[in-house]
Amino acid sequence: MLYAVIGILAAALCFCAVKIIVMKRSLREIRSQFAQRLEEDTNTQIDITSADRDIRALADDINRQLTVLRREYLKNHQGNEDLKNAITNISHDLRTPLTAIYGYLDMIKKTDDRQTAEKYLQIIKERTEMMNRLTQELFSYSVLLNDDCMQSTAEVCINRLLEECLAGFYPDLTRRGIVPKVDITNKNVVRNANEDALQRVFTNIVNNAVKYSGGDLEVSLDERGVVRFSNTARELSQVQVQQLFDRFYTVEVGRNSTGLGLSIARTLVEQMGGKIYAQLNGEKLCITIEL
Repeated sequence: MLYAVIGILAAALCFCAVKIIVMKRSLREIRSQFAQRLEEDTNTQIDITSADRDIRALADDINRQLTVLRREYLKNHQGNEDLKNAITNISHDLRTPLTAIYGYLDMIKKTDDRQTAEKYLQIIKERTEMMNRLTQELFSYSVLLNDDCMQSTAEVCINRLLEECLAGFYPDLTRRGIVPKVDITNKNVVRNANEDALQRVFTNIVNNAVKYSGGDLEVSLDERGVVRFSNTARELSQVQVQQLFDRFYTVEVGRNSTGLGLSIARTLVEQMGGKIYAQLNGEKLCITIEL
């Protein structure tokens, strides 16, 4: 009987010793592969030889965390690239009017003709306003990102807000020779939203259309609260359409834009619980908002 007990204990000890050895080997595998995955640019996951359920569960948990870490790394890396491109674009956009201002100030010093000087001052004013718009857009975006709480909301009549926005752009549309086709439902579409934020959304989208439209603009609002802005965009590709709402993205560099207008619009719409997306149908760009 004693020998049987000793035999069982010996077997148990051998089993525990083997299990400990296997577990230590698996932990060394995890440790080695974990360090390797952190150093290398790879999506390969940790793979262990152990069949132990708890050790494999540990490896699976580490793999999930590595996936999250990898995703965040790529996100930050892309953000850094976007920031570099943005700094280049913004520097160009600000330097162009600033150089013109210096140039015309120098020309004013060299002329005694009052009419010519006034002409140069008008150009300087336009370039200054251009710089002001760019800096205001940047400031608005930085405030938007740092504000975690959505501003106060109330019932807003979408019809009225959209009509007011289009009326405000009438001079700009006229200068571009654009006669907008407007189809707004007669039924009042009321939504719980922030009026200033929604006005900013419409303004940014119409402003984008005024800049890049091929000479037309169609705006519609139906009873479901779906707003559509459509204009000809012959030079636009499907790939570019997918990037329109990315921050700092501009279709044409140096066209008085930081590339933040549509990004701001998307952020505000999503904060209000809506959806915004863009589609390219032939040569027609359509931006749709669902409120």
